[in-house]
Amino acid sequence: MARNKHPEQTVQLILDTAAQLFFQKGYDRTTLQDIIDATRLSKGAIYHHFVSKEAILIAVVDRMGEFNSAVLAKIRDKKGLTGAEKLRELFRTSLTLSFQGKILHMLPFLIENPKFMALQIQSILGEAAPDYVLPILREGIADGSIRTDHPEQLSEVLLILSDLWLHPILRPSTPEQVRARCAFFNQFTRQYGFELLDEDLIEAMAEFCRT
Repeated sequence: MARNKHPEQTVQLILDTAAQLFFQKGYDRTTLQDIIDATRLSKGAIYHHFVSKEAILIAVVDRMGEFNSAVLAKIRDKKGLTGAEKLRELFRTSLTLSFQGKILHMLPFLIENPKFMALQIQSILGEAAPDYVLPILREGIADGSIRTDHPEQLSEVLLILSDLWLHPILRPSTPEQVRARCAFFNQFTRQYGFELLDEDLIEAMAEFCRT
């Protein structure tokens, strides 16, 4: 049995292995014994760091979120774009990342988990909106590409709609229903001087419903 004397390396091994198994087999079909066998760690070593398979899943998703945040920060800090252009790129990248294969294999379980959904809303309101969207909205107001008297509230609404309402994984939808929601979303944002969803992105979301 392999043992790692460095706790951070052990955690990394567990998360790397679990993420690969969740991706290959899906969360429900992956057992804790699968993770034990693949890492060659004892059950005690696993439980020393994580109290359950669910806790491992949450940690895997959190790590993906950290990667996504780094990507979004680069867009937020990019030079040479208007606020509206930067916001459009931010949302395209964010929605594209959310459709990555690994996270989609885990989402069906996560959305039924009240703890995860509460954490997701807290992340939107406490981190994503104020740290990434709000600064861009303020840039857009300054350069004239975005019109709003309530940038803080708009930053929260945009993310809640895109992450929780638009995403077709949260409820069964037909391609037509997804397109209708996207059309409404663009109509809603147009009053503020921008559209966030282009045809390619809308079709990618509709195609997800077919598969």
